[in-house]
Amino acid sequence: MIEPNTASWWHSVDAPDCTVCCCTATNKVVMVTFMVLLIVAILFGNIVTLAVVLGTKHFHTPQGYLKASLAAADLAVGVFVVPLSVYAEVHLMATDSAPQWTTLNSQLVGFHPCNVIGPIFAGCTFVSITTIFLLTLERSVAVLRPLHKDAVITRKRTTILIALSWIGSFSLAVSPMIFSGEIALEYNPCSRMCNYALGALDQLPPRTWNVLLLFPTFDFTLLGGTVVINIVSWSSIRQHSKRRKRLAESERQSSGKPTFSDIKAAKTIGALTVAFTASFTPIAVFVVGNVLGNKWCNFSFLAFWVLASSSCWNVVIYSVRDQKFRASALKLLRPLRRKHSVTS
Repeated sequence: MIEPNTASWWHSVDAPDCTVCCCTATNKVVMVTFMVLLIVAILFGNIVTLAVVLGTKHFHTPQGYLKASLAAADLAVGVFVVPLSVYAEVHLMATDSAPQWTTLNSQLVGFHPCNVIGPIFAGCTFVSITTIFLLTLERSVAVLRPLHKDAVITRKRTTILIALSWIGSFSLAVSPMIFSGEIALEYNPCSRMCNYALGALDQLPPRTWNVLLLFPTFDFTLLGGTVVINIVSWSSIRQHSKRRKRLAESERQSSGKPTFSDIKAAKTIGALTVAFTASFTPIAVFVVGNVLGNKWCNFSFLAFWVLASSSCWNVVIYSVRDQKFRASALKLLRPLRRKHSVTS
């Protein structure tokens, strides 16, 4: 989410503001249509998730609270981040120039939308990474130490961890502007989003590089820990799965083995981890490329929008992997389907 001032690079070579293969009217319409459909998918999917988790007693568990936190972070992306990109794209269609929202190089002084939207996108991304880590940790306890699960993982502790994850994530999101005057927020015509921007890379002091490394260090640490925990949990699941057909549910519980629902939930969280890691990988590659001095304008668009698109994957994974979630979601949507059939 931090990148050099790619807008100034393009302006310096007299290139147009339209920098990502969208300079025809058709491609501009396709771009806006994609963004609008993404907003609808994010809003619909995460509203359904929140309604199911908060409205169904079965999901009033530590795992359910974590899923609600993840859905809230993803919902914020659909409410705040993507709509601003739609506005900027429409502005580009109407005026043939991207909005000049930046405080870099004193081009614009004072408040502009990216001052808010940039930290929201970064903060929600950090919340998502932290929540997936906590979900993985919660499931690992259920699989590896099933007899201690209820004592270790409580609603109160989970609520505290969720609050700390939000506070810590958004504190980290605004830290670049607090600790370094060389980092600013701007609307980038390459990524079509509000990003953290830097001046010339070869002129940055060491302190700026330290701040710059905060984001990837945090992301890689948590994602790496999540992957390791998933590997340990899945190894245990594999051992228990070999004996699952020979053991009754009561025998598994009395012998300290994880229940079938715990194993299935762990697999669901594992699938969620794989999906989010895949969505974050392009951003990681892009950050490394920036550090090496590469511009990668088109790849910037791909990386940021793959990450934004991941905000609507959760409900798909839950619906495919979790039968109780799927049944609750269908029950919730049934009145809407009846109303649609009557009107049609």
